[in-house]
Amino acid sequence: MEFDTLLLSRLLTFITLAFHIIFATIGVGLPLYICLAELIGIKRKDPYFILLARRWTRGYVILVAVGVVTGTIIGLQLSLLWPSFMQKAGHLVGLPLFMETFAFFFEAIFLGIYIYTWDRFSNPIFHWLLSIPVVIGSSASAFFITTVNAFMNTPRGFTLVDGSFLNVQPLVAMFNPATPTKVAHVLTTAYLTSGFVLASIAAYFLLKGKSHVYYKKALHFSMIGCLVFSIFTMLNGDFAGKYLAKYQPEKLAAAEWHFETETRAKLLLGGILDEETLEVKYGIGIPAALSILAYNSPDAEVIGLNDFPRDLWPPLYIHYFFNIMIFSGMFLAFVAVLYFVFYYVKALNSLHPWLLRGIFLGGPLAMLAIESGWIMTEVGRQPWIIVGLMRTGEAVTTAGEVFEMLILFTSLYFILGLLVPVILIRLFSKKSAETEIEKRGIIL
Repeated sequence: MEFDTLLLSRLLTFITLAFHIIFATIGVGLPLYICLAELIGIKRKDPYFILLARRWTRGYVILVAVGVVTGTIIGLQLSLLWPSFMQKAGHLVGLPLFMETFAFFFEAIFLGIYIYTWDRFSNPIFHWLLSIPVVIGSSASAFFITTVNAFMNTPRGFTLVDGSFLNVQPLVAMFNPATPTKVAHVLTTAYLTSGFVLASIAAYFLLKGKSHVYYKKALHFSMIGCLVFSIFTMLNGDFAGKYLAKYQPEKLAAAEWHFETETRAKLLLGGILDEETLEVKYGIGIPAALSILAYNSPDAEVIGLNDFPRDLWPPLYIHYFFNIMIFSGMFLAFVAVLYFVFYYVKALNSLHPWLLRGIFLGGPLAMLAIESGWIMTEVGRQPWIIVGLMRTGEAVTTAGEVFEMLILFTSLYFILGLLVPVILIRLFSKKSAETEIEKRGIIL
């Protein structure tokens, strides 16, 4: 059987990114919660928050280790699968790629010191200070790697001469028009997703009948982060819509199945598309909402896909992933708001089983939203690897062993995907929170 190298390379890149983003997202978001939990524990003299920071750190170390493996693989695949891209644009994206590596080493060094200096300081605030570089390093790592993706969407910082990038300005390439919205969205969604993962774990134990105050504190603390970052995520989503309308209107039009240029453009939710007739069935259109999203005016004109050559249309199935991201985000925001309504209204119970089930569901849904958002972003850039300058097919390798690489790396991800949850479950089941609380003699 003959396999298309471009298809196989895209598939392998997709699988790698889809697997890596799970660990990368939590790796960026979790340090913030660890840092804040320890600070609260120190300031309030609350040992339960200190214990939260300790236990979350143990899980974080395992996730970081796997993230390192998959992150290294991505770096290798950039050169192996997309050599023309690296040859042509490597000197433009080389700076952020190097800085991302530096940020990771910065994070890893201080993480090691942080882990091995628990209870070593007479004043615990000095130990907490070591968590700050971990937070900075993880977030900086996300920032630098996201600027590479931003460059691929809105390339800047060079002069194009006979197909070559000359007069290179790496800082201009990094701080391109896509950088603010993409970086803000990546960071806030990482913090939001990590918050819901932590809250989901606490909700699970509360649903299992474990009513210890430790789990209640973990839930409430995590849900504060969920509420705050769900608000920021929705704001960033609005900014992202305006960025797309200005710089990548074809991606916005494809995501919304908006084919005709018109004013008072409707925002389409749901639906099924017949790609031959371009007719949408069962969709819900919100009048003028797309115009408002794109330009803050209900009378604004939004460019339709029919104004672009058909061979430059992004795949139209990105609409489904766009909708999954939107609906998941709306559910997460709703659950976060509902929790605090139940928490502050005395007649209601914030630990009601149905509310806990919604919070528990929020963890997987937050991760699904992350995956769907990245699929929409990356597939929506097609057929370009560098928008307007280099098509994906022009950047792909000519090597013939991509299928073997696909089998090898997919097998590796499958094994890691099985091992990580097993290791985490064994790690925390052997030393439950109650056992550790009793062993440490924690009493409030």
